Amino acid sequence: MERKEEIQGLESPLIPNKKVIESKKGLEGIKKDDILTELKKQLSLAGPIIAVNLLLYCLQVISVMFVGHLGELALSGASMATSFASVTGFSLLVGMGSALDTFCGQSYGAKQYHMLGIHKQRAMLVLLLVSIPLACIWANAGHILVFLGQDPEISAEAGSYARFMIPSIFAYALLQCHVRFLQTQNNVFPMMLSSGFTTLLHVLICWILVFKSGLGNKGAALANAISYWINVILLAIYVRVSPSCKNTWTGFSKEALHDIPKFLRLAIPSALMLCLEIWSFEMMVLLSGLLPNPKLETSVLSISLNSYTMVYMIPLGFSGATSIRVSNELGAGRPQAARLAICIALSLVVTEGILVATIMILGRKFWGYCYSTEEMVVRYVAEMMILLSGSHFVDGIQSVLSGIARGCGWQKIGAFANLGAYYLIGIPVGVLLAFVYHIGGKGLWVGIIVALFAQALFLSIITLCTNWEKEANKASDRVYGPMIPVEASLIN
Repeated sequence: MERKEEIQGLESPLIPNKKVIESKKGLEGIKKDDILTELKKQLSLAGPIIAVNLLLYCLQVISVMFVGHLGELALSGASMATSFASVTGFSLLVGMGSALDTFCGQSYGAKQYHMLGIHKQRAMLVLLLVSIPLACIWANAGHILVFLGQDPEISAEAGSYARFMIPSIFAYALLQCHVRFLQTQNNVFPMMLSSGFTTLLHVLICWILVFKSGLGNKGAALANAISYWINVILLAIYVRVSPSCKNTWTGFSKEALHDIPKFLRLAIPSALMLCLEIWSFEMMVLLSGLLPNPKLETSVLSISLNSYTMVYMIPLGFSGATSIRVSNELGAGRPQAARLAICIALSLVVTEGILVATIMILGRKFWGYCYSTEEMVVRYVAEMMILLSGSHFVDGIQSVLSGIARGCGWQKIGAFANLGAYYLIGIPVGVLLAFVYHIGGKGLWVGIIVALFAQALFLSIITLCTNWEKEANKASDRVYGPMIPVEASLIN
């Protein structure tokens, strides 16, 4: 009897045992306290993540706002360069970095703390290498934009802006790795503080470089790079000196050079999953330039996209929280807790979607005045806000479902779902409504709504058909490898 108890004491409860896992089917054992605890966890994660997303987004917005005071050409060039940088660089790095949601999140749940540092180093290496060809693309942005049929004068201005943004791409790659590393271990407040400090400092840096240095719009691009590097350095110092990271960051290791193909097998689909979605929105703005009265259509769609992106930071925060909670619980071998996290996350995002959509509809007649004083533009924006409110509600649901996919490691499935939803369904519907039925920009945005609905439907079916006990076992295989080493069973 004593021998049996000794053996049981050596077995880590964090290593998924199929017999244990399969006995935890359903949510019938969930108590009210469990629901409240999970709710508090998600809100405490989502709040800071929303703040970080908004603050990082504001860096680009602040730079463009400063450039706007230099003239119409400078503003057009900076706006085009910012969009180009997002499509060809930032979105790709965010997507590849989100593979850490799976690797770090599940390793943290399994209490394989040292592996978080290894995964982060591996991601840093890969993303920095990827940044090199992206920097070459940015260096030739002006020529590429002219080749794509854009105005030569604006393209030249955008190319100059993009070249001065090149240092920011390497900082952004490292920033994504640090952010994912910290948030997967539920350590989100340092990110919020560093992003807040950086954003405030960015205003001063922009003012100096744009108006005082003589660099003009190039100064705004350089300010982006400086601010991103400041943010990275602050987080790197925190990781190095903070007691909360002493187990997850143990210094640089050659182990990070191993299993790079394994990281890429998740990172590439992760990038495709995100980029396919972002590119479709940008494509709608480009297509609006082919409509009758292209100046009005492009302006309104750009206003709509900017407004939509800012509001989208809220469900994006819930998506990040969902990814963390699901990956942590699966890594810990608790599929029932992962299912509870999913239910809570969907309830939160549906509530948020209803509230925000209602506000957007009620304020639709006034929002346009924030961007223009022309009555035609204001009225058109008011009409678009109704569509935006509907798309925000659906997009919130798909964001949480995408967070579930990242937490489980379903990025390849998510990439195929997005490919089908946006490029086989949504964009064709938008083009048909805009150009065949002559609904204009509203038709293009209806296509986006259809795509979001299809994406949410595909991911919902996958989530509903999932065997969570098997997902916990897959997480165990991902954390420990095909065979759990003897040392792993002796932890704790």
